[in-house]
Amino acid sequence: MLRVKICGLTRAEDAQLACELGADAVGFIFYSQSPRSISMQAAAAIAEQLPAHVTRVGVFVDSPIEVIEAHRRAIGLQALQFHGEYSAHEMAQFYSSRLIKVARLRDQSSLENLASFQNLAHAFLLDTYEKDKLGGTGKTFDWQLAIAAKQYGRIILAGGLNPLNVQEAVLLVQPYAIDVNSGVEAAPGIKDQHKLRQLFEQVKEFRRDGQSANATVFPVA
Repeated sequence: MLRVKICGLTRAEDAQLACELGADAVGFIFYSQSPRSISMQAAAAIAEQLPAHVTRVGVFVDSPIEVIEAHRRAIGLQALQFHGEYSAHEMAQFYSSRLIKVARLRDQSSLENLASFQNLAHAFLLDTYEKDKLGGTGKTFDWQLAIAAKQYGRIILAGGLNPLNVQEAVLLVQPYAIDVNSGVEAAPGIKDQHKLRQLFEQVKEFRRDGQSANATVFPVA
């Protein structure tokens, strides 16, 4: 069953709608240079209003270990998403949480680093490579690379997904999950309710009764 993560949330009403529509996970970006950045306090206030079965994911870009731990405790993050130059040793310090390693793909050589995290990451989030952006590019990449990446573990497909292309992407790649951010926005950090509804309508055939997989944590162990 396909799982859905809605990322880049900054408003309670957007997070609540995503959960009502069946999101398995919501993502909060703790990176000050992102237009979708959110404070620890604001994320905690949103997270406490959400259903217990929806996984809270913290997105970090080369943040110090102690900063990640402070956010994890304050918000009750169940999964941690690592962008940047984290080593396997650094990630392993949070093994009690679900660990998501991000790989930005531009060619076959981009996949080589995944092997180093194969026995550590609960899932690999695959995003589009763009020199000056670490996500939220609104651009897709060669989905054949995502298919090749499945040999290393569970794949969360990201990068330019939206209601118009998500069916094609899921049919081709058959990922464990999708991660959608800019493709359902009205503006950076502000979700478009109509696009959110369209997205879940487009993926309902890949999900059990069109609903969230409430019985499992995203990603599962």
